[in-house]
Amino acid sequence: MTEPLTHAPDAPVVVAVDGPAGSGKSSVSKAVARRRGYGYLDTGAAYRALAWHALDRGADTSDSSAVVEVLGDFDYAVSLDPDAFWVRVGATDVTAAIREPRVTDAVSGVARIPFVRQAATTLFRRLVAESGRRGVVVEGRDITTVVAPDAPVRILLTAAEEVRAARRSAETSEQDAATVAASLQRRDAADATVSEFMTAADGVEVVDSTDLDFDGTVAAVLAVITNAPEVRLGR
Repeated sequence: MTEPLTHAPDAPVVVAVDGPAGSGKSSVSKAVARRRGYGYLDTGAAYRALAWHALDRGADTSDSSAVVEVLGDFDYAVSLDPDAFWVRVGATDVTAAIREPRVTDAVSGVARIPFVRQAATTLFRRLVAESGRRGVVVEGRDITTVVAPDAPVRILLTAAEEVRAARRSAETSEQDAATVAASLQRRDAADATVSEFMTAADGVEVVDSTDLDFDGTVAAVLAVITNAPEVRLGR
């Protein structure tokens, strides 16, 4: 069994951030990492990169066996620098490509595979442990309950569905609001079969950004971090 992230005395402080699609996890977590001088780990990028890799290999992303097969030559690298974020598969920079609609449509099928999720959890813990940073904001799904259940800061970042859809729609010029809303609903429904991200587990702080702007949401998350006992002790 992989050791939890926070057992080593010199391990980075982990800020675990969960939440549904379109809740602002990535942008808010990246901003928080900058403000705290922490690293930033977008765990969803790994699943997206694997989906891109599977599509690039011509694999059927709805076939778990096919996805597990391409996982064997999945050479993944990601930056933990919030000011210079990149994602690579082998020598290919896929930072932009993993946000394409075809990848978004495929990623839930990839992320639902138990073997993939187990391998990803091991990867995420290793990336944090080897980061060399005093802290890392880790965001995605199952972060507060599976990847880092003993993190000193655990947050569920959420917002009303219509707000999430509007925000996501504003980020892309390729799809209208109705299409984006339908896509979010499909992703949430699919991901909910393997991940709990709509309800906070015990000890997880909820930050609801429905009525907050971006700066207000960042401030709310920073307040949770500042008030955490381990952070107040100087880490």
